[in-house]
Amino acid sequence: MTPDDPEEIPLLLRPGGSAPRGRLLFLAAFAASLGPLSFGFALGYSSPAIPSLRRSAPAAPRLDDSAASWFGAVVTLGAAAGGVLGGWLVDRAGRKLSLLLCTAPFVAGFALITAAQDLWMLLGGRLLTGLACGVASLVAPVYISEISYPAVRGLLGSCVQLMVVMGILLAYLAGWVLEWRWLAVLGCGPPTLMLLLMCCMPETPRFLLTRHKHQEARAAMCFLWGSDEGWEEPPVMAEHQGFQLALLRHPGVYKPFIIGISLMAFQQLSGVNAVMFYAETIFEEAKFKDSSLASVIMGAIQVLFTGVAALIMDRAGRRLLLTLSGVVMVFSTSAFGTYFKLTQSGSSNSSHADLLAPVPSEPVDTSVGLAWLAVGSMCVFIAGFALGWGPIPWLLMSEIFPLHVKGVATSICVLTNWLMAFLVTKEFSNLMAVLRPHGTFWLASAFCICSVLFSWFCVPETKGKTLEQIAAHFEGR
Repeated sequence: MTPDDPEEIPLLLRPGGSAPRGRLLFLAAFAASLGPLSFGFALGYSSPAIPSLRRSAPAAPRLDDSAASWFGAVVTLGAAAGGVLGGWLVDRAGRKLSLLLCTAPFVAGFALITAAQDLWMLLGGRLLTGLACGVASLVAPVYISEISYPAVRGLLGSCVQLMVVMGILLAYLAGWVLEWRWLAVLGCGPPTLMLLLMCCMPETPRFLLTRHKHQEARAAMCFLWGSDEGWEEPPVMAEHQGFQLALLRHPGVYKPFIIGISLMAFQQLSGVNAVMFYAETIFEEAKFKDSSLASVIMGAIQVLFTGVAALIMDRAGRRLLLTLSGVVMVFSTSAFGTYFKLTQSGSSNSSHADLLAPVPSEPVDTSVGLAWLAVGSMCVFIAGFALGWGPIPWLLMSEIFPLHVKGVATSICVLTNWLMAFLVTKEFSNLMAVLRPHGTFWLASAFCICSVLFSWFCVPETKGKTLEQIAAHFEGR
């Protein structure tokens, strides 16, 4: 075998064989998904923590508008670096050990925030939690997809995003009753629990096979699936091959590579991270009386519809849900932009604050109704995103890459996602100033239209297929 003609790991479950019955598979998936729960909490932490930091002044580190922007966005820079680190770790240390290692920067980052006496300690803590977010966001989907059999891979893979949004909602809810230091203490809980549980879980059978650990792979399969029925001992096991640029000539590599990067880019260009980081600000500008309650409602809707997506993923299929999700986001972002256009002040453009003020100083009779249009549009957007574009890019990323390039390919996808998240989050305020609020959301709507076309014409259906069958599809076999 040469790098130009890589062999895939043979099927671990014979087509037509009886379905596995192991319940410990679900415990292993839950343990791995505590990593996404932790990085969801880290993402949502900034929304309640920024107002809490400002209320606590002068006892808390000073946080002006610029510092608050960096406090919200720097976690994505750390996550971008974590995505690269995770791609290196997942192939060399393995899936399980990579998840165990990412608990350290999670706990250290939140501990540093808890002890913060100045802005740099806050940003350092956010950077460390971001690093852990990048590793967890890459390794958890890969681990779950490789331990799952086809009938439940969509369900368990979607639980990655479900735990992310549950982490965000947990941060919003806890932010009601906890000030920023105690909120950071709470953030140490999920990664600590993941460390304890993952110590008892096995490595994925596919990774063990690449290391020629056949007995360990069989034992892992028995642990996860309840038996080794359907096990096929390969006559000649392929050596594990690293990524080489020459591999990009092969359709089995470059096709999923393009699809994975595009999915991650479109996910962030929908504007969802800006919405989540600045949820309270957006609802305040929409004149919603209780912006904290609005954020919690948004988080609850996201949890609900992500759960619905997980339940129907293996029936409806990935491509249909992506398309439906994109259509819903097109209409909701268009409606939200229309709200800002109708209520936008006609006053001078002299200041950033003026540009962010959607409601004129003189009251209008339609303001209450239009405010509910904004709230409804945002809720519909979150529901649509959670139904498809939230969970599916992460699920597909873990499914479409062959084993010999999975570490590098997934790390580039995660790097793309987090860099796009940083750009969107950091430049959201500038976009609101240049394009004004209505233009910003109409731009997001245009990107959502592109995502619909891409998902319908370019994304293959992977439901019910083994990872090896998916690889064979891209290779034309």
